[in-house]
Amino acid sequence: MGNEVMLDGIQLPLLREAAAQTLAGWTQMDLIVNRRDTLKLALGAPLILAAERTLGGTARTLGSSTKGFDTDTVTALEEVTRFFAGADASRGGGLYRSAIVAQLAEVARRIQDGVPPSLKTRVFAATADLAALAGWASHDCGRYAQAQRYWTYGVYAATEAGQPDRGVEIVTRMSHQMIYLGHPKDALGLLGIAAQKATLPSTKALVASQTGRVHAALGNRHESEQHLTQADQLLADGLVHTPDWVAYFDPAEHAGARAVSARDLTALDGRHDRASTHFHDALQLRRPGFDRVKVMDRIGLAAALFEEGEVEQGVTAAHQALAEAARIDSALVASRLNTLLDAARYYDSTAVKDVHSRARELTTARPTSIAA
Repeated sequence: MGNEVMLDGIQLPLLREAAAQTLAGWTQMDLIVNRRDTLKLALGAPLILAAERTLGGTARTLGSSTKGFDTDTVTALEEVTRFFAGADASRGGGLYRSAIVAQLAEVARRIQDGVPPSLKTRVFAATADLAALAGWASHDCGRYAQAQRYWTYGVYAATEAGQPDRGVEIVTRMSHQMIYLGHPKDALGLLGIAAQKATLPSTKALVASQTGRVHAALGNRHESEQHLTQADQLLADGLVHTPDWVAYFDPAEHAGARAVSARDLTALDGRHDRASTHFHDALQLRRPGFDRVKVMDRIGLAAALFEEGEVEQGVTAAHQALAEAARIDSALVASRLNTLLDAARYYDSTAVKDVHSRARELTTARPTSIAA
């Protein structure tokens, strides 16, 4: 293996201090310089190869300085990362992204100062969590190329921490972005790599669920059901030894994957799947604190009801969804609102027109993409 990972022009050296220096440069460009018009999103072979090499990488240590971190500093990093993760899940990435990226910049500076061997696992585990979160918040703000950079570093940091399954989870985030942006084949390529590396029941179930979701987007009904059923079985067997960073994947999250899979398959092959049933299941199972995804479930439910001809129920569900969506600053939520607008377009009653007007106002206020 060479000394760096190439991500379509993004160089991530597989060397501790050098990689941190690269990360610091990315955060500086992000926070200080407006580079959204020049950063390029990686697609196809460069993206898949970079994920494969980073997941299988073995970092080499430079220097032996220990002045960057002590026990109290690492504890503070872990605590602030947990706070940001909860805030992002509750209110969306728009409110917190800059603060998360700034925190990641400070971590990159401290890694360059040195990491004591006794704290290496904790430092890089927390850094992987923070980088994964910075990537997700960036994605949720429509800054897609920045998200890729942070996720790539997160996979690297997970390797440094000796937590390859943590890297697998981050790769599933990269695959989520690919399907969101309309590149399901790239998403499938990333998930194929993740499936090879996953060892924990929780990450295996996550990868299977996400793979089923992607096959649905491609119209592969049999393959979709095969992978979704595999996730069903893993969940039924119990996800023992589930780390905090993948604890969000639970029956509710899987029900959400089944819901969007049913929606996509119905749209592609015309066979009727009641996505509303799965959205109902997801909403019933969602735990407190996951407000953003719960709002997305509610919007998905309303859209599904319209598509299934349940107009009155759809209007009721839509009003509840829109009231909650107004409190979330998220491009992902705004994008889901577009599916509601699309589903409601066939109806012209006064109640549906009101739903359409309110949804349009929210999508205008929170555009679903920013040049990246």
